[in-house]
Amino acid sequence: MPLDLAELVDPRHTALVTSECQNGVIGENAVLRELAQEAQRVALPNIVSLVHAARTAGVAVVHCVAVRRSDDRGSNRNARLFLGTRKLGIRIQPGSSPAGLVPEIDPDPGDLVLSRIHGLGPMGGTDLDAVLRNLGVSTIVGVGVSVNVAITNFAMDAVNAGYQFVLPRDAVAGVPAAYAEAVIDNTLAFIATVTTAAQVAAAWVGSDRP
Repeated sequence: MPLDLAELVDPRHTALVTSECQNGVIGENAVLRELAQEAQRVALPNIVSLVHAARTAGVAVVHCVAVRRSDDRGSNRNARLFLGTRKLGIRIQPGSSPAGLVPEIDPDPGDLVLSRIHGLGPMGGTDLDAVLRNLGVSTIVGVGVSVNVAITNFAMDAVNAGYQFVLPRDAVAGVPAAYAEAVIDNTLAFIATVTTAAQVAAAWVGSDRP
């Protein structure tokens, strides 16, 4: 039986988690312009709307960002992805502008920001699991980039760790866009509750438990 969305994303046990919504990934400093442009087209406006809806409803907001030291110490070198991004000149050093959240998100003092220097997704490379458990979270609403790697990895890690994973399909992006849609329909739909940003926001707006 399908789960009731309002119950599933109840603010008392839900966190909105953004993945790599950074200047150096989908913002003005992005080197992978195709991904950045695709994210800006639909996903980013919906992410911004969800962030504001979450804050209003009292849903925990956690931003997970990827960084690399200038000397690459501690970062992966064991996949084409890591070697390729380095060759392309992607530099996301801790504390730099590319490492920061895109300005559209307008970070709030109540938000949490977790960074990682290794790994393919936000759960494996940060303290996200422990932080969410300390917050009493059992449902993750995951948004951001990319469906190609990080979001898919995130969803699987979250489910393996025992969380319910909710995926607003219009608040994530990957390239090509048709491929990302296919991954959502043929892989992520089997492990996550696939919905839309508007449906999640409506569930939060209708909550009487801010």
